[in-house]
Amino acid sequence: MYKHLLVPVDGTELSDRAVQTSLALAQKLGASLTAFVAEPMPPLPVMGSSPSLYQRDMEAHHARTEEHAREVLARFRAQAAEAGVPFEGKFQRTDSVDDGIVAAAKEFNCDLIVMITHGRGAFGELLFGSHTKNVMAHSKLPILVLH
Repeated sequence: MYKHLLVPVDGTELSDRAVQTSLALAQKLGASLTAFVAEPMPPLPVMGSSPSLYQRDMEAHHARTEEHAREVLARFRAQAAEAGVPFEGKFQRTDSVDDGIVAAAKEFNCDLIVMITHGRGAFGELLFGSHTKNVMAHSKLPILVLH
């Protein structure tokens, strides 16, 4: 059935549910996991800011996001090792989390995406958007949506 699961995570308590569920599913299926952290690109410089200040801010942003991704993936890796599930962790900086997830699933040859949704409802989606809905709209892979 499914042999390689992509699990987008961000280190929040909500994404921890995706970690636990994907580990249990991978154990039952004999599947491997690729955890994926999509980190945002640095914000654009404000008008009139100095290029050297922006460069420093960009370097600090890259360091923070890389450290965050490494921490999230290390926690997931430890849990996967404990569960005996083959694991690989990847992160990418992207302007679009949704497109990054879809591209990662394709690049890493995954056959199922396991995602968590906030379940904010129509008004919340209007305000904040929905990564899950956008991934569902753009991916050809099956998606297991957890709530």
